[in-house]
Amino acid sequence: MTNAVLSPEEVIATFKEAGALLEGHFVYTSGRHGRQFLQAARVVQYPAYAGKLCRALAGHFSGEGIELVCGPATGGIVLAYETARHLNCRAVFSEKDDGGSMAVKRGFRVDAGCRALVVEDVTTTGGSIQKTIDHLRERGAVVAGVGVLIDRSAGAVDFDARYVPLARLEMETWDPVDCPLCEEGVRLVEPDDIVL
Repeated sequence: MTNAVLSPEEVIATFKEAGALLEGHFVYTSGRHGRQFLQAARVVQYPAYAGKLCRALAGHFSGEGIELVCGPATGGIVLAYETARHLNCRAVFSEKDDGGSMAVKRGFRVDAGCRALVVEDVTTTGGSIQKTIDHLRERGAVVAGVGVLIDRSAGAVDFDARYVPLARLEMETWDPVDCPLCEEGVRLVEPDDIVL
């Protein structure tokens, strides 16, 4: 596999080309408001974009002896598959279990001692990634690293493993009572309603 290095600017440009970096007035899961929204599913719907981005992720870990790539559902499923294809290894995904954690289910094998890479589209708090790491370690895997397309955590995440974001994007957010977009009367937009 050849290393296809992408600059952070190229990664952001890819999101823009795919219509995945939206501009407007949005409410995030946290309840805070902001003027940008990352909808990574709009990037990975295109095999050419997904291939380019995952090849770049794989390139950062090509010498690490990765045997398994795991992505938290749902954003990490396609990324795990495509990154594993470039690393010539298996791909699995983790999903929520009954206790609110993340687990590799569906009969997927996680061998003790296998070197695993966790991949995700966008990280904000890193919760799903950390729960996936914890689960893999509980099953005996060695988590060799974490790769994400875009880190928007503003430096807040720490996974106790090699961490490689292809790009970082700081998105200004506001408490609804302090939101300048609300003050200006800018209509709130549901990201899924924006069809490109």
